[in-house]
This record gives sequence, C-alpha cells and structure tokens, in this order.
Amino acid sequence: MLLEVRAASVSYKMVRALHRITMEVPAGGIVTIIGANGAGKTTALRAISGLVPLAEGEIVFEGERISGLAPERIAALGIGHVPEGRRVFPDLTVEENLSTGAFLRRDASAVRSDFEAVYSRFPRLAERRRQYARTLSGGEQQMLAIGRALMLRPRMLLLDEPSMGLAPVIVEEIARIIRDISGTGVPVLLVEQNAEMALELADYAYVLETGSVALSGVADELHGDDHVRRAYLGA
Repeated sequence: MLLEVRAASVSYKMVRALHRITMEVPAGGIVTIIGANGAGKTTALRAISGLVPLAEGEIVFEGERISGLAPERIAALGIGHVPEGRRVFPDLTVEENLSTGAFLRRDASAVRSDFEAVYSRFPRLAERRRQYARTLSGGEQQMLAIGRALMLRPRMLLLDEPSMGLAPVIVEEIARIIRDISGTGVPVLLVEQNAEMALELADYAYVLETGSVALSGVADELHGDDHVRRAYLGA
C-alpha cells in the first residue's frame, strides 16, 4: 500500500475528532471518504498532511512513518494537498500561485515543463496566467488549486471538497479532471460531500460517521448499500 492510516485518532482540546480510524490508499486509482458535515473527513486529510497531530496511531507513506513530521517534509515526500475552499493566494497572479506549488523543488527545467503541462491541462489558466487569483471564478480557482498541487509533482493527491459551491456543469468538469489525474498514475484520496459524484469516481470508499469508519468497501458496492443510499444519496 502507498498510504496506511493505522488506528489514528485526533483530538481538538477535549473533543475527539477522529477515533482510531484505519484506511489504506493503493498505488493507483481513487479512494474516497464520504460522510456528513463534522464526520472528520477534512481532519483525516489534515492529519495525513501533518497539519494536525495524532493523539494515537500512526500514518505510513511508502513504508515510512510520516505522522509527527512537519507539513513541509510530508509535502516533500510527494503528498499534494488541495484544501477545502481552494485557499489560493488572492493577491498573486495565476502564475505566481502555481509557482508556490513548486517551492520545494530544485529541478528548474522540469518545473518549467510542468508549468506547460498544467496550462495544457487547464487552458483557462493559461489564458489568465497574468490575472490575480481573486478575479477568477470559483471553478477557475479550483482548477488553480489543483494545478498548484500538481506543480509539486505529487506521488499522491489529497482533494478536499473539490466540488463545493460550484455549478453542476463545473462539477462535471472537475470530476473529469480528477479521472484524468488518476489516469496519469497519481493516486487520489478524495473527500467529497457530493457522495454521488464521489462514489461514481472512486474505486474504493470509506464512510466516516462521528469520527469513526462506519463502512468501507468497493465504491460500486457501497453505492448500492441501503444505509449509504438513505443517509448520503437521498434515496
């Protein structure tokens, strides 16, 4: 397995946000985490990225224990994180935002090549490369956030709520982009409130409820699970 989360718990002061969750991400494909607001989905990604400490358990990436490492060291190992709400730098241009994604890299010629790869994948960003990020639409900002993470040349990509607040036609485009990224060999761990989209995209899924893994399994099978359909698919 590329990534293993082993009996990991996270607490905020006296509140347990994650309780001994265990999950795995293989070296290819898409794994999704679904659940209600407050279930701990974002906390799980933040724990993997080192943004919140574990109270117990461990996280292992490519056989190396990464829990306890600083976020920049985890990023340097190849874990790219697209946070909830995009979090682009509004007063930097598109190109400057993309540059921040490559700040840990020293391979200048490859970085230049990756700029062109990102612009090829997101033509609208190429058209707006000199614009400030604050002038972009929500969908364009999401593309920029994903492009910035790709500038790290990640070994794995964490995506937190990429469809949030976007029009349905843009959600479809974001879903296509996620499929395309996975198709290039970059594994994706996807957190999504849009469970229908997530289960259609993913190979494997985890359902978090109040900080614990309530269900897990092949995404197609969970899509047909009665509890999942009632709780998350509106059936």
